[in-house]
Amino acid sequence: MATGRSLAAVYYARASRTVPLRAGAWRPRAVAVAAAGEPASEHVRRLVAEFDPAVPLDSAVTPPSGWYTDPGFLQLELDRVFLRGWQAVGHIWQVKNPNDFFTGRLGNVEFVICRDANGKLHAFHNVCRHHASLLACGSGQKTCFQCPYHGWTYGLDGTLLKATRISGIKSFNKNDFGLIPIKVATWGPFVLVRFDDESTEDNVYDAVGNEWLGSASDLLGTNGIDTSLPHICRREYIINCNWKVFCDNYLDGGYHVPYAHGALASGLQLQSYETLTYERVSVQRCESAPAEPDDFDRLGTKALYAFVYPNFMINRYGPWMDTNLAVPLDSTRCKVVFDYFLDKSLLDDQSFIEKSLKDSEQVQIEDIALCEGVQRGLESPAYSVGRYAPSVEMAMHHFHCLIHGNLSG
Repeated sequence: MATGRSLAAVYYARASRTVPLRAGAWRPRAVAVAAAGEPASEHVRRLVAEFDPAVPLDSAVTPPSGWYTDPGFLQLELDRVFLRGWQAVGHIWQVKNPNDFFTGRLGNVEFVICRDANGKLHAFHNVCRHHASLLACGSGQKTCFQCPYHGWTYGLDGTLLKATRISGIKSFNKNDFGLIPIKVATWGPFVLVRFDDESTEDNVYDAVGNEWLGSASDLLGTNGIDTSLPHICRREYIINCNWKVFCDNYLDGGYHVPYAHGALASGLQLQSYETLTYERVSVQRCESAPAEPDDFDRLGTKALYAFVYPNFMINRYGPWMDTNLAVPLDSTRCKVVFDYFLDKSLLDDQSFIEKSLKDSEQVQIEDIALCEGVQRGLESPAYSVGRYAPSVEMAMHHFHCLIHGNLSG
């Protein structure tokens, strides 16, 4: 935002405030998202207002190109879209065992997810309380987090265990300098965090599902979103497009499939495509074309594509589930993380796995070319707004309406 502070600035500027926790311990207060009432710039407010969610789909125009190119618009999205409510950040196989951890970044918020020696899941800001060095990188196993800068050491429960070279320091209580916690939960095989909730109570599975997925929770829970599917691999792509371009491409109801994905289109019955929308979720479903007995068949009989606002996609087809997480890097670049999960019965079938991943990779290459081409077009002076295809692009319109609701609220 052009005026006001970002979420991270609010967190750390006020980190010296403390609140009591159980057993008499004290820990820095993790404050809520950017202060209420801090205005966006007039320019960004105008961009938000240029899209009218009240116009019916068959008469609506798409958001203006500035939604996809303006750095100030992305800053407002980070504060009001990504850093409010539950956000998917990983999967349970990354923290399957005690002492497992992984790190991530969303906007200017660095975080670490870990499981302590007792198996309890935690999330913290990945920042040393001494002089702000990042504590951990990547993923792996640790029994504690030791700052690489000055050696301050923290337990996997966030407690400051050791502060080096502080003899002579005054008015210092190490209980005031533990890691700043972030609320964390799991739903199905997914790890979720929320940055705007300071409560410390345990998260109830059903409540988390209802908050994150709304009335789509039962549909997804009974359609193969399965914790028993082992994680096979991860692929990451840096794409030269705004994060919403990738989401829009996903949400066009199969519109682009016959034109851009010839091999994929041959395996789907596109006339069976249907789209369902819920509060913060849209689901696209499609039947697969009948396979010959000896054909390679990774798609199964039906495919389900669930989009969970704002940036998480769950694809369930045949024995596979894969997820896509679109993380904004700047206004014209994003990182998309693909995680692949497979039915246990096929774990030893390396030929099937390799062929499936190769076919999926081909689709991603085709989509990357599309998305980068769209971004270049959005940056052209020739384009301002477009139109929706009412019979197929209802999920995309739903996505844009949700963004508008967050940004104008």
